[in-house]
Amino acid sequence: MADVPGIVVAGASGRMGQMLVRGVLAQPDRMRLAGALERPGHAWLGQDVGVAMGGAPVGVPVTDDALEVMARAQAIIDFTAPAATVEFAALAAQARAVHVIGTTGLDRAHLDRIAAAARHAVIVRAGNMSLGVNLLVGLTRRVAAALDADWDIEVVEAHHRMKVDAPSGTALMLGEAAAQGRGADLDRLRTPARDGLTGARARGSIGFSAIRGGDIVGEHDVIFAGEGERIVLRHIATDRAIFARGALRAALWGQTQKPGEYDMADVLGL
Repeated sequence: MADVPGIVVAGASGRMGQMLVRGVLAQPDRMRLAGALERPGHAWLGQDVGVAMGGAPVGVPVTDDALEVMARAQAIIDFTAPAATVEFAALAAQARAVHVIGTTGLDRAHLDRIAAAARHAVIVRAGNMSLGVNLLVGLTRRVAAALDADWDIEVVEAHHRMKVDAPSGTALMLGEAAAQGRGADLDRLRTPARDGLTGARARGSIGFSAIRGGDIVGEHDVIFAGEGERIVLRHIATDRAIFARGALRAALWGQTQKPGEYDMADVLGL
């Protein structure tokens, strides 16, 4: 259908990219695949994305020309790398297309460029697109607000061996929620991974621990440790499809919003 939003999938060859392509193709009454992007020199360039994924042709070739595909799209979904994401943000702003960002490992300079792009287009950015995780973020904020700094907060996350950044974007979301609950900035309270003689834990700090191994999709615990008791909030993901579904929902939701930065809590009405 010509009147449904056109979706560009960045990083189409990756696990998430392929899930997103399949997700778009499975909903022709709600969206259409407007483009499949890959980095210059990638082996999939020029191939029909359906064929490259081992299936039937879908009429969309894989390309590295982001400007060309963005010109005829209404949204781009982007689980790539920070440098690519900020470039896509600028192009999406030019095209007035919704930019759904699941990329992690973004630093302050990247976030500043994304914020500039959001003056002209809708950007939905989240370290995790799942409903369950976003509920966990809200719970974390509320529990942190209810407990004083005598309760130590530790965010423990586990992912597959191929994940390149730590802590995960989701872990940072949870840490930020805990800091907000305490009325503070995460940069002031954050304790990085520990190694060696680190000394006693600072009161009120928020710690992070990362596990990497096997094919773990994603596990996150927020531990509130007090004297004689602990509260543990946990989310376990067993299927990456939850992230793809959330991202596609965000791309559709963004079609009716004004330019600005949003997160999945906005999309889900939390």
